[in-house]
Amino acid sequence: MTTPMYTLSPFTCARLQRLPKQPVVWEGDRRPISEGMLDAFGYDSSAPDEEDEASDCILWVDGTEGALRAVTIIPADTGHEAVARTLLHAMEHPQGAIAPARPHKILVCDREIHFFLRGALQDLDVTVDYAETLPIIDEIFESLQQQDESIESELPEALEQALNHQAHQLWENAPWNNLADDQIIKVELNQWSLDTLYISVLGMAGLEYGLLLYRSLESLTQFRQTATLGTLSTRQMQQAFLSQDCLFLNFELIREADSGPLLPLPWMQSAPSEARPEFGSLHPLEGLRTALELEEAAALRICLEGLNRFLEDHEDILSSADFPDLSSRYTLTNPLDQTPFTITLANCPEITAQLAVAESFGSTDSQFPSFELPRFRDDYVPEGSMVLLTRLPQSTVQAIRQGKHYQANTQLPSEADMMPMVAIQTSRPKAQKLASQLQAAKGIEAVCFNPGGDPMTGDTLQLGLLHTGDGDFHLFIEFLANDAHDSKLLEQWRQWCQDSNGVCGVMVASGITGAARGKPGARENVAFFETYCKTPAELDLPPLKMSYALDWE
Repeated sequence: MTTPMYTLSPFTCARLQRLPKQPVVWEGDRRPISEGMLDAFGYDSSAPDEEDEASDCILWVDGTEGALRAVTIIPADTGHEAVARTLLHAMEHPQGAIAPARPHKILVCDREIHFFLRGALQDLDVTVDYAETLPIIDEIFESLQQQDESIESELPEALEQALNHQAHQLWENAPWNNLADDQIIKVELNQWSLDTLYISVLGMAGLEYGLLLYRSLESLTQFRQTATLGTLSTRQMQQAFLSQDCLFLNFELIREADSGPLLPLPWMQSAPSEARPEFGSLHPLEGLRTALELEEAAALRICLEGLNRFLEDHEDILSSADFPDLSSRYTLTNPLDQTPFTITLANCPEITAQLAVAESFGSTDSQFPSFELPRFRDDYVPEGSMVLLTRLPQSTVQAIRQGKHYQANTQLPSEADMMPMVAIQTSRPKAQKLASQLQAAKGIEAVCFNPGGDPMTGDTLQLGLLHTGDGDFHLFIEFLANDAHDSKLLEQWRQWCQDSNGVCGVMVASGITGAARGKPGARENVAFFETYCKTPAELDLPPLKMSYALDWE
């Protein structure tokens, strides 16, 4: 393979060098991949657009932490540029809930890739070394090859029958009729290297039915926080799914051939003639595995029996609107040695509440904050308003300060020659109403531009927010992150605010029609608020996801 030599642009290097550099070593490689291995990474090998193209796999793994940071499937004739692209993705946009970062060193075991990356990354301050073997990547591919060869663990017939019996009993109990996927039930097992499993019930949405039994609370929270971002592509979502650490039970719904076409809505589909249970395991370094080891099958069998008894004992309580504290102990039979075996099952309303906080607020911290969530509103700025990012000389600002509604801030630093200004221009009645609303909200504490995503369009945005004294955040403008014009305006605004030591103003103005349109001054001013421009970090704001309310009238 002949690959032209490229180097990163100075702009890209500057951006990447702003990432924190960690004292860790990453492993990276590209290797041929078969169709069976392709499925393990979450790609549909039967799809026409995938079957012919996907033949090589690029992996980047944090060898120090043992975490998979990025994976890409590419055509075999693709140049080594794809290896570099995947590496940059591993730095800036790692999969799962891993933080962006640069490694101190990367290791590769291919001389061509070693030579290519040394040239491409020469200005990035990352050491590129060659190694004869890459143990973690070797382990991943060995596991995938075993899956591809359909090597399955043979379970005792009695255990397999017991698993299927408990799964069918769970289907009859139908916990998804009462439990959402964030209403977690924990099982204290303390056996087979498994302490506590956290059960998430799938099926309330009517799309798929089953259980996810997480081996750790951390894996549960990380996946849910990633899955609710709303900006992930299909492949990114598949990769996030494969990064979970859990056992699973999934029901394959079998329908009669003559039952007619499926209707568009899940709750309008024809009833299945059979629900076939499928068992397996997910792990970040292993991917999807459908063959259970003996101890895994035993643990799953015990958990299913305990869950079925728990559901039957507390059916009335679980069918209520609340998700209260519940706990039950059961003595069961160990399927491996037939000895008595005691487990405890309990509702976890505190975890459900924490998940709601984290997913609403977008927190990535495993230690969930205990505070009341701020409100995000978009109903203050009148429809049809013009929003301007401008700056005005101090002489004009002094004249504007004489207006009726004026919020001064005595803690502001010394005045710069020019003040950055957010001007919201509309009609006078609407401007007066907005001024009153902002006054009632205890004025404006800060102006901020915060990243966000629109799940309907897939757009990445910069959201202009007014932080009012009552704690609410009010959307006043949206900029497209990948639009050159919008990016230039935002960069200009940030420079202005830097020049003014963070001081800025918000002017509510009239004159949306006439000669003053687009250039409001003291005459058009209805309200003026002196404040600060602050970063998302200063306001403890994570990236936001836009949501839509359906209007049925």
